Order: sequence, then structure tokens, then C-alpha cells
Amino acid sequence: MVFLLLGLLHDGPRTLYDLHRRFSRGISLFYAASFGSIQRALDRARDSGWVTVDDVPDSARGRRLYSLTAAGRTRWREWMGEPPTGSNPEQTMLAKVYLLGRLPETERAACRAEIRSRLDADAAALTALAADLDAAEVPDAAWENHRFERATLDYGLRSHALAVQWLDDLEQS
Repeated sequence: MVFLLLGLLHDGPRTLYDLHRRFSRGISLFYAASFGSIQRALDRARDSGWVTVDDVPDSARGRRLYSLTAAGRTRWREWMGEPPTGSNPEQTMLAKVYLLGRLPETERAACRAEIRSRLDADAAALTALAADLDAAEVPDAAWENHRFERATLDYGLRSHALAVQWLDDLEQS
């Protein structure tokens, strides 16, 4: 979340309300966030020296304006060049692609290559799992469990194939 916010702050200083509105107007389709989770991520970014916080002049509600620092820009660019990790790599991949236009054109190919590398590694792992699962003898009593487990694995394989095709299309456009 913090790196997605740093990417959004590349467009200029924003309030918590502004950032939450960006999520509710589209980003939430792939990365949901509440006011509280955004605030916690902004606090972390501030504590890390990646953003500064100033009071909005003449704000009756005491709004605060978050601005990206040079250290924040540097750390965000480093993150964009790292492979997607975490418990939801698809969410990270989508966040990186969403922010790709904010990265200098000379660095975009490397970012896409890291995303592609993760997709390829995950697809290989799923393919190996499918081969093992398909080779296993399944007792009649466990067939229904096996069928649904295999269907779930098939979804993962198809999802990865689609993501690879989508990334290929992006590289060619």
C-alpha cells in the first residue's frame, strides 16, 4: 500500500481525502483501502522520511497535505524494479502496471521484466503441481475432493496464462 501511495504522490501533493477518492474511483477494483489503512501507510511513509506532511492553509477541517520527498521517489523507484512479492503478488503486479507511466521510460522494461519473471516462475510451479496432481492415483472416496482441487488449480493456470498474455500485449502496445 505504501508504495502505491508513493506512486500516486508523484502527481503532486495530496490530502488523505484526495488519496482515498483515487482508490474509490478505480484503484479499489484491484486494491481496496479504507481511510484507516491509507492513513497508516502514510504514517509509515512519513516515519521513513518518504513523505512530508503540512497543514492545508485555511482548512476548517485541519486537513493535511502529503508530499513526496526525494528519498520517497528513490525508494519508490527501487520498489518498482523489485519482483512482485507478498501474499498477493497479483495485486502488487497490477499496482506496478498502474503506476508504470510515472516511471522513466528507460526503466519501464526492467519493471515489466521483473513482473514477467514472477509470472513465469509461478506458472511453472503451478504446471509442476498440476503434473503431480494428474499423476496421483485418486481413490474413489476422494474423487470429488480431487475434482474441485484440480478445478481450482486449473483456474490458477488459466489466470497466469491470461496475465502473461496481457503483459505481452502491454509490451507490444
